[in-house]
Amino acid sequence: MMENVQKDEPVNGFGTACIHSGHIPDPNYAHVTPIYASSTFVFDTAEQGMNRFSGKEKGYIYSRWGNPSFTEAENKIAALETFGLKDDAGNPLRAKALLHASGMAALTTLFISHLKKGDKVLTHPSLYGGTNELLQKIFPSFGVEPVVMDMHDLTKVEEIIKKDTSIRMMYLETPANPTLRCVDLAANIALAKKYHLVSAVDNTFASPYLQQPFRYGTDYVFHSTTKFLNGHGTAVGGVLIGSDIEKMNSAIYKIHNLLGGNSNPFDAFLLANGIKTLEVRMERHCSNAMKVAQFLEQHPAISKVNYPGLQSHPDYAIAQKQMKHPGSMMSFELKDGLEAGKKFIDKLKVCVRAVSLGTCDTLVSHPASMTHYGVPKEQREASGITDGLIRMSVGIENVEDLLNDLDQALQ
Repeated sequence: MMENVQKDEPVNGFGTACIHSGHIPDPNYAHVTPIYASSTFVFDTAEQGMNRFSGKEKGYIYSRWGNPSFTEAENKIAALETFGLKDDAGNPLRAKALLHASGMAALTTLFISHLKKGDKVLTHPSLYGGTNELLQKIFPSFGVEPVVMDMHDLTKVEEIIKKDTSIRMMYLETPANPTLRCVDLAANIALAKKYHLVSAVDNTFASPYLQQPFRYGTDYVFHSTTKFLNGHGTAVGGVLIGSDIEKMNSAIYKIHNLLGGNSNPFDAFLLANGIKTLEVRMERHCSNAMKVAQFLEQHPAISKVNYPGLQSHPDYAIAQKQMKHPGSMMSFELKDGLEAGKKFIDKLKVCVRAVSLGTCDTLVSHPASMTHYGVPKEQREASGITDGLIRMSVGIENVEDLLNDLDQALQ
């Protein structure tokens, strides 16, 4: 394994960091870090091999344990999540990232690293469907249970934590999928610290450009890198970033390796290059999304729009406080429900009918039958995920083309 090397980059802009941070010069002077398509790495001597296995010497051994293509992406993501932040001593904040084959693999590493039989995870409704199923259907068989509650009522959150000493972790997803509800990171993470809980934040919808959970003292940040970080829909991936570098390099790294959820060189290469355009993509995503949300809110066929940038959204104030911009994700309800939603989706000509999000093109999906199909109907509806809800990931197309397409599909 090679440790993440976060240098003090001589840059002031986030966009510059997207391009230059985390890069380790290639020994053959390649401008872009190559795809290291090698399952294993050779040793100069038997002693070097022994030293690498024992940890006395840093270096690559086997691609399940680390690969230069992984390191490039890991360094870059860790640098962006900590960009401009300071630790308690006033020094630049450092973090360690571990790249995974998928977001679910990264989540599994997070949970297994910290939870044992009898432990509980405190979280909230309207999580990504895969996360919800993992907590509700998989981990209970291993004796780990979720505690699901509205994390907006901080008094009740504290009461639950004090009452149930088996709660070990606080897991937050903000903005949440697909209702775009936001929770107060500063307030909730402060409670987690007060009662010595591990805290983790899914930052997929926001990206580090819009929100940096480490600013509020969280222990871990999680991403499905498939989404905005890659930005082009070309590769599946996930990443877990931790501020305790020693723990990330030891116990968590060990679990990650043994679970076998490592990335692959080609996907890591695509990710590292996709990140270079993160700032410029996010600026266009966000600009388009605000105009689309305002258009939909005024449209006579729409009964409700869930977008944190609209003052009608219940968490507008929270989003304004902790996000640079409310982002490019939204969901909405058509007045005539599911059948109207199906007709709307079928009539789209520019927007794409597909799950996932964060790609350059606008993606439209139906959560109840797609991303949240495995969530029981009663639980879905209690979280605001109705049968007629449509989710949209607004892309970077010309916004007039998007508005015209939406308008004709809503006729």
